[in-house]
Amino acid sequence: MKILAIIPARMGSSRFPGKPMAKILGLPMIGHVYKNVSSCKDLTKTIVATCDEEIIEYIESIGGQAVLTSKEHERASDRCTEALHVLENQDKIKYDIIVMVQGDEPMTIPEMISQAIRPMLSDSSIDVINLLGDINDEDEFKDRNCIKVVCDLYDNAMFFSREPIPTLTNTSNIPMKKQVCIIPFKRDFLIKYSSLKSSPMEIIESIDMMRVLEHGYKVKMVPTTYITSPVDTLEDLQKVEKLMSNS
Repeated sequence: MKILAIIPARMGSSRFPGKPMAKILGLPMIGHVYKNVSSCKDLTKTIVATCDEEIIEYIESIGGQAVLTSKEHERASDRCTEALHVLENQDKIKYDIIVMVQGDEPMTIPEMISQAIRPMLSDSSIDVINLLGDINDEDEFKDRNCIKVVCDLYDNAMFFSREPIPTLTNTSNIPMKKQVCIIPFKRDFLIKYSSLKSSPMEIIESIDMMRVLEHGYKVKMVPTTYITSPVDTLEDLQKVEKLMSNS
């Protein structure tokens, strides 16, 4: 199978403007993500999808490839769809699986990508997968930048939220889980995703996967024990830099 990784990134983050080029251990964050993702041997190709010339120039300076996309996209998945069309038209190739890896996940390692795509390779009924991580403390559980998720008995997502879900009580033994933004799509399903109308909970929660669920499709969740921490704020950057320097 031809498997393409797309890393969406933009400089205009409302919570942390310019964060893709913010340095971690002396290297721009987007550089860490690109290096780690492109090291996965299961991938045919890795590109960055961005609306910013600064990011394109940097990725090309380290020998990578970037695709210029519209500034109008609200969702990373829509940005990836545009980049996919551009790349396939340019290279005269059709990919089978598209792995979206958020550009603010510098602790991504190649093994996480392999882990995420493996179920899709063996089960043709799966359209989209998310990695599922553990939430280990109450502060992360209450952090709106941490996307919480609850699953059904078959490891499919039931709901994603920036609010604490599920409700925990003193007698609850349900573990707290979070979305890890390494997301393989079947190529045709990614294109279908972009053709679907934006949905109410997608807009309220600002979470791509809610569009999938609200239109009646399933999101398969794959548990991972690998530790990762996205960067949404300057404080997150400092936390991640400390974690990475100790690893």
